[in-house]
Amino acid sequence: MEPTRIFDILNLQAENFPIDNCLNDKRGGKWKAISTLEYLESVNSISYALIKMGVKPQDKIALISTNNRSEWSIMDMAILKVGAVTVPIYPNISAKDYQYILNHSESTYCFVSDEALFEKVNSIRDTTQGMKEIYCFDKIKHCKNWTELLELGNSHRDKKKLSEIMSKVDPESLATIIYTSGTTGTPKGVMLCHSNIVSNVISATRKFPFDEKNQTALSFLPLCHIFERTFIYGYLYNNIGVYYAESLETISENLKEVRPYFMTAVPRLLEKVYDKIYAKGNELNGIKKVLFFWAVKIAMQFEPYNQLGVFYTFKLAIAKKLILSKWKAALGGNLRIICSGSAPLQPRLARVFTAAGITIAEAYGLTETSPAISVNDMRNKGLKIGTVGKIIDRVEVKIAQGGEIWCKGPNVMKGYYKAPELTEKVMEGDFFKTGDIGIIDGDGFLKITDRKKQMFKTSGGKYIAPQVIESELKQSLFIEQIVVVGEGKKMVAAIVQPHYEESKNWLYEQGIFFDDNYDALSKNEKLIEHITAEIRLHDHKFGKWEQVKEVRLTPDVWSVVEGHLTPTMKVKRNEILRKYEKLIQEIYR
Repeated sequence: MEPTRIFDILNLQAENFPIDNCLNDKRGGKWKAISTLEYLESVNSISYALIKMGVKPQDKIALISTNNRSEWSIMDMAILKVGAVTVPIYPNISAKDYQYILNHSESTYCFVSDEALFEKVNSIRDTTQGMKEIYCFDKIKHCKNWTELLELGNSHRDKKKLSEIMSKVDPESLATIIYTSGTTGTPKGVMLCHSNIVSNVISATRKFPFDEKNQTALSFLPLCHIFERTFIYGYLYNNIGVYYAESLETISENLKEVRPYFMTAVPRLLEKVYDKIYAKGNELNGIKKVLFFWAVKIAMQFEPYNQLGVFYTFKLAIAKKLILSKWKAALGGNLRIICSGSAPLQPRLARVFTAAGITIAEAYGLTETSPAISVNDMRNKGLKIGTVGKIIDRVEVKIAQGGEIWCKGPNVMKGYYKAPELTEKVMEGDFFKTGDIGIIDGDGFLKITDRKKQMFKTSGGKYIAPQVIESELKQSLFIEQIVVVGEGKKMVAAIVQPHYEESKNWLYEQGIFFDDNYDALSKNEKLIEHITAEIRLHDHKFGKWEQVKEVRLTPDVWSVVEGHLTPTMKVKRNEILRKYEKLIQEIYR
């Protein structure tokens, strides 16, 4: 029996395959497990409490948490069970954005993880309409604690009423409104119903070897993002124990403790992991250093399914035994698959990690598609590096005029909340217009080539696809972030955030010493020349009109807090153009 509503997934696990380590958190230095039956019991208690509090079907309830934790999943499932709608919000947005989202969604209750978030939400509470109460997962002063709902529910266990409400929750009922951070403009509330998400859980997880028992997964990407949230439901659907990482800073430690089989990641994290491994290789001496970089070179050539022949397979086996196996051991030893999404992945990262025995399965989708449209996997020759995989079951994709990817299927959103005119712009009949440009190759693999709205023309009338160029140039270890510019100009240029450690070490090797700060680094002529030379190495891959002619380095780190990046670590192109307008003007002066 397949689930049709999100909460059916938990009920089915409880009935058919309850596990002892369904949800797991590390508290006070020790991992604490919540079994399937305990999870279900807590969800029911909260559901009873919500009914007692007068929460009605389709009421909106906001969830904000700094880190992933079991309380979030319990609240999420309980809210859905009474037919209400979850409004997950990123923890690192501004109070002004909280005000907009809470008002626009008409959220009646808000659950936060900690004191800092409580203070942030409480500071704008008087400006929200209809906000009845704020609850906190941590015990703090001047704020109600979420355990009060557990107590309330346990004393008002109306099973008949809950069953009646659940029976009226239709698969097409609105389940969640997710406000996309976007790279420009006001956040849009994406409306996803139960069947949108459940269809994606079923179709996307068929791509992964989730059929073995006693497997575990580590979760650290924000639960407010549909990518991680759908995976959590997928783990639940496939009876996989979920371990919530303490924070981004503790991932390395948590990997060694949990030794997971699966996890999700964004390319930025994989870049950082690779950079750390590469830096350790640089610290080696003699034959060890030679062997390390030989193994990296072998891994960089990797293609799946022994496509490179017997001799390459032999060399790779030696590289694994001597060097690459240690990479897998450093990530817990059991890690089989990392599903990468949210932004384009550099093929070199997919090659290196997959060669080391950790398959990087790049996927593609949007919040509006719940999210998966296509996924790479190792089974049935379903992995092709440089693509985002084959289209998942029950989803149809067509490449429209101009190369835009259109998607149709049960995963496509109900629309944008309170914005029918915006919904109309992105729909063509039953097809959702993704705004991404791509092709489907002869083997059925989807390849993303650019964002439609990011493409621009030079003054010479030549089209430029910046994402393709940026993805290629980011292979340089000296480039942390890059934005290609030149709309309406005579040539293409780039604004670059240099990789601080790599750049600093290179300058020291050249005998160049400078004030230890980003500002001094960004102005160093030798470094600018070196990064430009790194960029020149890729010129042969582009037409003359696409080649980056000039480079400027930025004097600070691009971050979510400062507004350079979205909460999912995508570069806010328009914000970069605004922040570094003077640098860009310098180029074309």
